[in-house]
Amino acid sequence: MTGVAGYPPGTKPAVFPAAWPYKAGKAATFAPHAMISSDAPLASEAGVEILKQGGNAVDAAVAVGFALAVVYPEAGNIGGGGYMVIHMADGRSAALDYREVAPLAATRNMYLDAEGNLTDKSIVGPLASGVPGAVAGLTAALAKYGTMKLADVMAPAIRYAERGFIVDAALAGSFQSNWRLISQFAGAEPFGPYRGADAVGKTLRRPELAATLRRIAEQGAAGFYAGPTADAIAEEMRKDGGIITKEDLAKYQPVWREPVVSTYRGYTLYTMPPSSSGGVTVTETLNILEGFPTLPPFGSAEYEHILGSAYQRAFIDRNEKLADPAFVPVPMKELTDKAYASKLRATIGRDRVTPTPSVSRTMREGNETTHYSVADARGNAVATTTTLNALYGSGVYVRGAGFFMNDEMDDFAAAPGKPNMFGLVQGEANAIQPGKRMLSAMSPTIVLDRDRSLLLVVGSRGGPRIITSTSQVILNVLDHHMILSDAVSAPRIHHQALPDTLQYERNGLFPAVVDSLRGMGYGVSPIGGVGLINAVMKVRGGYFGMPDPRSSGKAVGY
Repeated sequence: MTGVAGYPPGTKPAVFPAAWPYKAGKAATFAPHAMISSDAPLASEAGVEILKQGGNAVDAAVAVGFALAVVYPEAGNIGGGGYMVIHMADGRSAALDYREVAPLAATRNMYLDAEGNLTDKSIVGPLASGVPGAVAGLTAALAKYGTMKLADVMAPAIRYAERGFIVDAALAGSFQSNWRLISQFAGAEPFGPYRGADAVGKTLRRPELAATLRRIAEQGAAGFYAGPTADAIAEEMRKDGGIITKEDLAKYQPVWREPVVSTYRGYTLYTMPPSSSGGVTVTETLNILEGFPTLPPFGSAEYEHILGSAYQRAFIDRNEKLADPAFVPVPMKELTDKAYASKLRATIGRDRVTPTPSVSRTMREGNETTHYSVADARGNAVATTTTLNALYGSGVYVRGAGFFMNDEMDDFAAAPGKPNMFGLVQGEANAIQPGKRMLSAMSPTIVLDRDRSLLLVVGSRGGPRIITSTSQVILNVLDHHMILSDAVSAPRIHHQALPDTLQYERNGLFPAVVDSLRGMGYGVSPIGGVGLINAVMKVRGGYFGMPDPRSSGKAVGY
């Protein structure tokens, strides 16, 4: 593989502030046939291994998903869930919802104390977990759109788990910085020797997880949702006061949905519908922006004002109107309608902010999800975002099975009208109900060029900032004509309506732009980061792949 630098016809050099740490013009990874970008180098390599064996993008995506569960335990998982958007070269497309669901014993006010205040039980410990969907989702995707046997696509993950893999600085540092949570339950024994600088270079083997993966490889989803693995989950819940039962596990089913299909300046987007809010909110934002004949220059105060205002309006709708469509009527047609977006656009002042009611809570950093993008030699593409929610989820490690459980129950409005761990204030539509899927911000997206050929596969991690980071990379490519490496490296902003603050990555705006935004009435706040992207882009002669320079991911192709 070779990096390809320069600015091809139709692209423009990007200009970033001098203090911005990621410089423009960096070479993305290039490969002529296929490309995968993920947050873990070994996971990307697992997918390419499958592609080289003749597998398609879905086969590779499933291989990457299971490999992430082994080598990227902070967010890769079989104890969580996620979403997958698929677009096949023959025109078929699909959206697969394998989001976790609330256990049957869940209740609306289960995380409130006697005074009605929100506790931390939706974040840490066994009560925080929804019923996992990852295994059901990955196996369902392979069965419908894959070409290889489950055991074959899982072989790299099983090999990593059985033979072990070298702990790098990123993983050792992740264990160290999250040790308080990891060691709170049963994670201390398997991971204790692999944290901190002294652990770099050690070989980490995961025999319990290997046995779990082998059962899945042999039995399919039943190898997880019944038998010894289901027994281990139920027993772990029982020991620590959780409520997920073997009945919950046996009843879990992923849901095939129609993708949200939209257009933006002649390009076509395939994104994720509810129970994810990502596709609808990205679509609504882009619909608002499309009404401007051209957008102001990247990084200007005018651009950040228009972009922040569009996000603000889309997030108001997101927080009030979106939820699991099996439980709440979702006004999809209205929220994705260009005429509706035109009405919202008309409310954006030329040089003044429109205030939203504020809450006195600062959004947490939250980069707890993982996204990967896959494109194969035939032009098939898969965008997958999967998560445990917080890093290492609830902290609950399933003894005998080798994985962490999620803390996705915090993505419900545990106390409607009050902020969750990401500072999101959500309404009654997303209140807890047994069997309900909690709302998500995950935004796996596939963009087709004006001739309907594959152009871009993209998604992000980072709580609600998934929406803003994913859409800004799309805008950087389509409106600002950036090469992929610049589009991903460029500084980003975030506005989620509540708190009523325009947040920007530290050193990502020129000081004069910050002053201008304050002059417009914005509350402006620098933060550490807005999302972590993994993207693949079709270019002449092959593909570019670009992991976020803010992360330790890797793009691998052939």
